Amino acid sequence: MRLIKTHIKKIPAIVLLLATLQQKGLADGFPLRPGRLLLNPSVTYFFATKGWDSLKVLRPFANNGKFTSTTFTLAAEYGISRRWSLVAQLPYVTNSFTQTGYTNSNRGLTDLETGIRYYLANINYIYYIMLQGTVITPMYTNNQALGYGLTGAELKLSFAGSGHLFGNHTFFTLENGIRQYFGSQGPWQDRYSATFGISLDQKFKNQVSASIGGFYSKSDFKAFNVNPAIDKNFAFNQVSLSYGHAFSYEFSVFVTAGTFISGRNTGDGSSGSLSLILRPFR
Repeated sequence: MRLIKTHIKKIPAIVLLLATLQQKGLADGFPLRPGRLLLNPSVTYFFATKGWDSLKVLRPFANNGKFTSTTFTLAAEYGISRRWSLVAQLPYVTNSFTQTGYTNSNRGLTDLETGIRYYLANINYIYYIMLQGTVITPMYTNNQALGYGLTGAELKLSFAGSGHLFGNHTFFTLENGIRQYFGSQGPWQDRYSATFGISLDQKFKNQVSASIGGFYSKSDFKAFNVNPAIDKNFAFNQVSLSYGHAFSYEFSVFVTAGTFISGRNTGDGSSGSLSLILRPFR
């Protein structure tokens, strides 16, 4: 039973990563005008009843095991100039694992991410190259179910652009971020994603987009059946489909469904999310 419990305890960390990945198709890659503020509150529900082991073998959780998680995230971007902007995001997570005769629940703030973006170049104001530096600060103490509890940093490169297909407006973003957590055996991580979207009308009121992304984490510490604070070797890939509707320039809604397609040392989960894009100032 101990092996089952510790195997599941790592999944909250993966859920937080999934929630982070799901923010990417909404605004990243394109510059925000100076003095503009973009707010992105979202809620994501994730569940898993199976998991991949260290050999990438997929098995159901024992004893009718099921993991569920709800993550509330507030993300923001503020334009400083045509090239510079500030970004931040803070998730709050509540998660639960149940199986026959056993229940474990945790909740709380996770890691605060604050960063700065610099738009390196553009091509005819259609294609943009962006570089972002981020600092990761844990907002919790003595709760290993909420993350590593380590300060970290990330450097991310993004390429985004827009075009037309069958008379409709299209956009894409390609991103790759390298992240390092500091401290004894802090993991090195690679986060990557690609998104393609297309408008459904000429007024840009409705759009659909598809994304594929993943996460690769590596550390000298290679133990498997341990909690998120010290379980630092895992990988997964996921796909998602999103629909967005703009009620006005100031208010848009996105609905997203996603699922893992491969993994190692992680749960095989699916998710649904609701995300808002708010622009309080013109």
